[in-house]
Amino acid sequence: MTEEKDHLRPTARRPRRVTAADVARAAGVSRTAVSRAFNPDSYLDPLKRERVLNVALDIGYRPNALAASLQGTRTGLVAVVAGDLASPYDSEFLAALVSALNAADKWPLVLGGPHAVTDQAILSVLRYPLDALIIRGGSISPDIVTTCEKLNIPIIFAGRIGSNPRSDSVACDNRAGSAKAVDLLLRGGRRRFGYLGGPADWSSERERLAGVVSRLEGAGHRLLTHGHADYSVEGGRRAARVLLTSHALDALICANDAMALGALSCARHDLGLAVPDDLAVVGFDDISMARWPEYRLTTLRNPIDCTVREVLRLLEMRLSHPQRPGERVIIAPTLIARATH
Repeated sequence: MTEEKDHLRPTARRPRRVTAADVARAAGVSRTAVSRAFNPDSYLDPLKRERVLNVALDIGYRPNALAASLQGTRTGLVAVVAGDLASPYDSEFLAALVSALNAADKWPLVLGGPHAVTDQAILSVLRYPLDALIIRGGSISPDIVTTCEKLNIPIIFAGRIGSNPRSDSVACDNRAGSAKAVDLLLRGGRRRFGYLGGPADWSSERERLAGVVSRLEGAGHRLLTHGHADYSVEGGRRAARVLLTSHALDALICANDAMALGALSCARHDLGLAVPDDLAVVGFDDISMARWPEYRLTTLRNPIDCTVREVLRLLEMRLSHPQRPGERVIIAPTLIARATH
């Protein structure tokens, strides 16, 4: 038996996509009538519209949303630069944002992972006919901003204030939030403060640290020590060990909940400290795990639902009024007092 030659093997053919022309022939109407039938704003005789839609359903036709962009209409495609999602808050935020975009008939293209926030990655997604670009994680270069302007793709920053005055932004009042944490701890008699922050070049990190330092100095105290980690639980645990073994702290403010949970594990299990008797720990964000009975973390709620609503509002406003000035929305965090202070 001879081996079958590759060139003699039958090749699998991809089924041909049903087109609007197929619908027009089957329904006995023009190609223009098919387009009008799928556009509720276009006039078409009601009976003809019903016939076209029924035929389209029977033969398996759906209009191509990407092709609509060639006619100057919206595609519903929205790119979301999510970053590396190291923090549980980032994952919870992304899930809520994607759900809200879908509910608004928008279809997100998500760039996630440690290498997502690069010019090349973003330029690749800009090849698609996007309605907008939402920046959640990391930062983008001025060249990307210029490219988006040339392509008429609006940019919305979610979680920080963008540097471009024509872009829209939604951000938490990080400085005020961390100042609230200081006030709570001072009222509880804490005096030996440490701070565990995220990456030093992040704007949210600089703002949260500034809120701690400023409020302590205003009350006649100073920050004894501070360190940085990567916003993860394990990173927080490692950094907390350094801070807690080098200083006799009675209060530790963390720049996010994930690191605060790591600090709790370090204090309780690695160092044998009682929380909150020996050490008070406060986080920032109010992720789902912060509410678990084994943690009951005192934290600042950085409200996801409110932030997502504002992002969607800014998106609709920008699409309806492309030339409007950039808008900045600052959302106040809420102190959530639980068991760790």
